Amino acid sequence: MPRKHAPAFTPEAASASASAGAGQPHNLPVLQAKMKRDPEGYEEELRQLHRHFESSVFLFRQQAALATTSASGGGGEVAKEVGDLALFLAHVAPFYPDDLADLPDQIGGLLDTNARGLPPGLRTHLVQGLILLVNRKIVDLEDTLELFMELQVIGDRAVKKLAFSHIVHSIRRMNQKHKNDTRNRKLQNILFKFLQAEEESRAKRAFTILCDLHRRRVWFNERTTNAICDACFHPSSRIMIAAISFLLGYENAEQEDDSDASSSEDEADQNPQILLSKQDVYKANHKGTAASKKKKKAKLQRVIRSMKRQQRKSVDEAGSSYYSALTYLKDAQGFAEKLFSRLQKCNERFEVRMMMLKVIARTIGLHHLVLLNFYPYLQRYVQPHQRDVTTLLAAAVQACHDMVPPDAVEPLFKQIVNQFVHDKSRPEAIAVGLNVVREICMRMPLMMNGDLLQDLVLYKKSHEKAVSIAARSLVTLFREICPSLLVKKDRGRPVDPKARPKAFGEVTVASDVPGAELLDENISSEGEGSDDESDAFDSDDETTLPSAPPGTEENMEVSDANKLDANEDTKEEDESSEDDGTDEGQDNSDNDSDDIDEELDDDSDMDADTDMSDEDDDEEEIKESINCSEDEGSDQDEDSDEGEKSNGSGSKVQKRKLSDYIGELNAADASLRALKRLAGAKKAQVSSDETGKILSDEDFKRIKELKAKKEAKLALAQHGLIKGGDTKSATFKMPSSDQLSRKRVDPLQLEAHVRRKMSKEERLAMVKAGREDRGAYVARAAVKQKKTGGLSNKQKQHRKRMPLAATRAKAARSRQEKKQQRKRSGNQFRGRKAWK
Repeated sequence: MPRKHAPAFTPEAASASASAGAGQPHNLPVLQAKMKRDPEGYEEELRQLHRHFESSVFLFRQQAALATTSASGGGGEVAKEVGDLALFLAHVAPFYPDDLADLPDQIGGLLDTNARGLPPGLRTHLVQGLILLVNRKIVDLEDTLELFMELQVIGDRAVKKLAFSHIVHSIRRMNQKHKNDTRNRKLQNILFKFLQAEEESRAKRAFTILCDLHRRRVWFNERTTNAICDACFHPSSRIMIAAISFLLGYENAEQEDDSDASSSEDEADQNPQILLSKQDVYKANHKGTAASKKKKKAKLQRVIRSMKRQQRKSVDEAGSSYYSALTYLKDAQGFAEKLFSRLQKCNERFEVRMMMLKVIARTIGLHHLVLLNFYPYLQRYVQPHQRDVTTLLAAAVQACHDMVPPDAVEPLFKQIVNQFVHDKSRPEAIAVGLNVVREICMRMPLMMNGDLLQDLVLYKKSHEKAVSIAARSLVTLFREICPSLLVKKDRGRPVDPKARPKAFGEVTVASDVPGAELLDENISSEGEGSDDESDAFDSDDETTLPSAPPGTEENMEVSDANKLDANEDTKEEDESSEDDGTDEGQDNSDNDSDDIDEELDDDSDMDADTDMSDEDDDEEEIKESINCSEDEGSDQDEDSDEGEKSNGSGSKVQKRKLSDYIGELNAADASLRALKRLAGAKKAQVSSDETGKILSDEDFKRIKELKAKKEAKLALAQHGLIKGGDTKSATFKMPSSDQLSRKRVDPLQLEAHVRRKMSKEERLAMVKAGREDRGAYVARAAVKQKKTGGLSNKQKQHRKRMPLAATRAKAARSRQEKKQQRKRSGNQFRGRKAWK
């Protein structure tokens, strides 16, 4: 059925309609509620009000066309009436879809053609009415997005805020339950068109909307990220600065949001990974005195806190939650080259150029790019007196990675060393230079040579704390990556003495799943027994062992005895090396230990030869080796007897030890060789069987638990809570190249431990802050006189009763003094008239 349109507008009909409806403006809210309750009963009233709205709009346009009429007082009344009717019709539009089908076009046309000339109140009402129509899904957001973008640049703050919030909330609500890629792509195309336009105001509003939706993780995809990154090349410097600031500040803002919003989730996820021994927790709570238990509890809490911190750091750096807007660049090399060329040509202020430089360095580090012209550009500004030099050095460190040729970075590296690290430089400059050298060598170890490293290491003797700490950190780094560059006294006890940095272009290819060897170690430890945990945590409680094959317990006891004897032998060797009188006895023990070592080496070589043989042949060889070991044991007994006879009475301790434990040593030697043969054969068989094995989810969970347990043991050993363990390896852990590329270099960390010279205002503020809780000055004597407590110790000492002997001595002394006084007074000459 065709809809009946209102008659043509004429001035008479418009004025009559306006005068007829102007008398009851206060009835609109009541009529609106009635229409919502009974839409069919008020269709005639709706048509009248709709015709009245159309005539009011026509009248308003006529008045706006005539300058004299618009200056009169009647224009304001008409504008208010148009605004009220527009809001009324927008509220009831869902109940009359046919009658009010052209209402969005009328409101949109009025805003599109004359938005700047409308009164502020009418403009706000029309925008609110259009937002209602969009929210009620009468109009699509794609049809009105361009209009809302135009409304943000007309100069009305209220309308600008209203339009911006409407766009953001509408897109968020649209993607709340599921992503509609088709609609999102249409809306993104409209915003991208505004962003790429040369007009600054519209491009800035589009950029603001894109950044807000990206921060809220609504449009959190590569397309939006690349559009934001492309804004760095906009002709307007304001938009370029806004884009660079967003790229630099996004990670900090995201870390704060994640820590505030999901702190409880992080704790819930990370607490199960903290694996501590029950024995250690029991000892901290139940064993020892109150003071020792208090210390153990404090140490345990420190270990837990440090492990939590390490786990949180590893999750943030290497976890799936890590995100940077620069990570998803489609053409990272082109982006860096284009931005660097703009940096070389631009005449912006120094702060803007530093921001551009940081973005370029961050992109190079994240994507392992090769931009060889970037390092000579940095070299021009590397001076200790340069403004914001720590930020510049942090960018230089960030741009270094293992894919850059060392020859390209070597001039910059030498410039940093020559300008910052020398005897005439200030201590803070030396500390910053050493820290930068350490960070660069952590990413590119090939930059360092032995002579330069030895010169830099000498700064560890400096009296300045910051310089000595930086030099020691350099020593710690090269103990891990290349101990051969250090002198012997600085090497300490490295984990791998033959470690060397990888050559340029060398890549380590993983041949297995990381951490899969922990499963094999766990299986082998379960087969031998589960005493390792109780021994590692130094527990005195008895633990039940799983069922083991017969004979393994005896072999374990023999091997433990062998270890103890070996330790005693090493101790006695050290003592005998210092004493000159026990050289002969020591030669025999050295020969015995050398023979045992040679036999073990021969056995290990034989293990490698027999890996490819069958199980039957292995068992036969094992039996033969056991028989041979018994024969060798008997030969060793004879040799040891002859050695005892030759030694005589000079080595009674060694005689007693060898006579007591020679049988156990022979048995341990035989059992060790047999077990090594068997273990090598079984390991070869298992490795050949498991080459094509696929790990299940339970295996990966087990690997995660075993890694956490291993880290817990290292942390406990480092804090001194357990005995044993390699505490040297727990002090420093070399990060991987991916972790270093994701890690942001903080300029404040390069000047850590550096004391800054405070200004006069800062010193005065610190002095005043110290005086706040302090009372007025009072003399010390006044404080003593106002004392309200008991007697002092000095007063109590005077009131003590003296012993009887001291009392009699004091009485005798006083009598003697009085006698001498009387004697002197009798012989004294007082003159002739002294009696008068």
